[in-house]
Amino acid sequence: MRIVILSRNPKLYSTRRLVEAATKRKHEVIVVDHLKCNIEIEKRSPKIFYKGEYLENIDAIIPRIGASVTFYGTAVIRQFEMMKVFSAVSSQALVKSRDKLSSLQILARAGVGLPKTVFTNYTKDVEHVVESVGGAPLILKLLEGTQGLGVVLAETKNAATSVLEAFNGLGARVIAQEFIKEAGGADIRAFVVDGKVIGAMKRQGKEGEFRSNLHRGGNATVIELTDEEEKTALKATKALGLGVAGVDMLQSSKGPLVLEVNSSPGLEGIEVATGKNIAKEIIRYLEIHVE
Repeated sequence: MRIVILSRNPKLYSTRRLVEAATKRKHEVIVVDHLKCNIEIEKRSPKIFYKGEYLENIDAIIPRIGASVTFYGTAVIRQFEMMKVFSAVSSQALVKSRDKLSSLQILARAGVGLPKTVFTNYTKDVEHVVESVGGAPLILKLLEGTQGLGVVLAETKNAATSVLEAFNGLGARVIAQEFIKEAGGADIRAFVVDGKVIGAMKRQGKEGEFRSNLHRGGNATVIELTDEEEKTALKATKALGLGVAGVDMLQSSKGPLVLEVNSSPGLEGIEVATGKNIAKEIIRYLEIHVE
């Protein structure tokens, strides 16, 4: 196959591993910076121009689209789809998963367990928002935040109302979520490829840190999911239409609760924690669907 990896940096761990895995399986791989693609739209003749030439005879793409460039990245994926190229993550699924509010609504409708969440349009009744998610402590998240940035733990009612009022004053859109104390600053990431969980890790935040993101200094260990956790991860991935996803869940007294479904999950943490060749599984997924 001729595979394009849409990535802004060929030196990133995930991009390098995907190139290695595809090359080992005798495929031709091109790393393409999606922000440098020109999209040419014409009746029945979609084209992509990149670095002086048209990208032609491509069998499959693997999007590695950063959250800050979702709009243009999605347009490039859509153009490849119009060219009848298979994508590991479809343009529609990427859009659904990147809109935090919309994705939570889709997951709730599908019957996926979630922490109680409230979103408002800059309400002045901030005290009611705090009470609606069970009072303090509670989590406040910027809708545009990634990798644990823009996430605040408000430990008291006063702190929560102050932070909400400050965000409202700045015109920043936030969601309030109940704090799951029994999770103990840890979460689970289940890595799903083609409707199967192929690896899972437990991420523990460093001491005094409620966010478990590895970018924030957390650590990861391999974990075996319970049947309920595995079912939840697969249901969440299916609801958003994702072929490849990282499903982040909290272990709670109510069962697994989904925090987020990541459509461009990093490979380093999961491969190091589990010792599994996740990149190879993604390439095999392409092989099955392109054939």
